[in-house]
Amino acid sequence: MRFTFRCNAFNNSGVQYRSRRLEKKRDNAWIVKGYQHEMRNEYKLPNVPGFICDERGEHGRLCLVRQIAERKAEKITITAKSLIDQKKFTKFMKVDAWDEVVIVAQDNRIQHYLNGTRILNFTDNHPELALAEGIIALQLHAGKPMWAEFKDIKIRELDLNAACSEAA
Repeated sequence: MRFTFRCNAFNNSGVQYRSRRLEKKRDNAWIVKGYQHEMRNEYKLPNVPGFICDERGEHGRLCLVRQIAERKAEKITITAKSLIDQKKFTKFMKVDAWDEVVIVAQDNRIQHYLNGTRILNFTDNHPELALAEGIIALQLHAGKPMWAEFKDIKIRELDLNAACSEAA
């Protein structure tokens, strides 16, 4: 999936993928549960756009920007913390401008890219919680007044037998 986004600094937003609707929510019929690519207008690690949030799930932040991580059963193991550093992130993250995101979700492996740079690599091997399919949803977060804009959304189905674009 590829898209471009921008949002203001007052709150956060996100793009849900491999998610499902929670139909029994009385307060909002459009609530979804699943992986979320966090969108923010901030560049100070770790509260930056791109981390994987377990929206409405049990684990909160599954993988932060700059990490290589794996979830097995109830444990998340961080195998690397240094895909990028603060100085590099500050150079390519565009605050108050359009940023391009690429999400590669193939089998149990997910990679997020921001403006052409891989920012995380997450493998979900949880026997019950790993998500292999689902809907895509655009989130405008509740709370303080804010805005979020999305454009150039493109989705391409990947060959299940092909390797991801980069090796871990």
